[in-house]
Amino acid sequence: MFDLTTLSTFVVIVIGLFLVPGPAVLLVVTRTAQGGRKAGVMAGLGIATGDLIHTLCAAVGLSAILMTSAVAFNFVKFAGAAYLIYLGIRAILEKPADPEMPKVAPVSAFRSYGQAIMVEILNPKTALFFLAFLPQFVNPELGPTIPQFLAFGLIFVLLSAVYTTLIAMSVGVLGRLIKRISWIGRWSGKFVGAIYIGLGLKVAFQSR
Repeated sequence: MFDLTTLSTFVVIVIGLFLVPGPAVLLVVTRTAQGGRKAGVMAGLGIATGDLIHTLCAAVGLSAILMTSAVAFNFVKFAGAAYLIYLGIRAILEKPADPEMPKVAPVSAFRSYGQAIMVEILNPKTALFFLAFLPQFVNPELGPTIPQFLAFGLIFVLLSAVYTTLIAMSVGVLGRLIKRISWIGRWSGKFVGAIYIGLGLKVAFQSR
């Protein structure tokens, strides 16, 4: 369904994106601090569930476009590549965010899970990210696109769930580490930006 090189590249890029603290990490850390490890783990699973829903929407929607026209699908890929390059440039130019965690009221593990799902589903930036990110690894020449979308999406969700669980289980150590290593905040945006731009340029050069 897809070659080993594409799969390994996808996994490496996803892990690279996860290693840079972002909104998902802040949410998990906050929920863990307010409700304990169980609440943090459930928040991470909620984020993964929201990502799974975005994956299903992207798979059905973009595959429908491909069935209509291969040209239209290529247009979506290039539009996605342009969006990723835009995200990369913005991430590089953006000033480091304040590392302070938002103050939130304590919540139960179940409520933490539900809230995390809603936050992820209703985030338009997340929807755009999946629409732009997943097509870069889907190759219609290798077979039906829906299974490819679902496979990459499930891998992303699985890695996300494992990563956020590890974050929740080690939130105390992680917080102390981030405070000591100040360069993480200064360079995280540039690291993510380079990944986004690289993905966008990958499509442009492959088409020539």
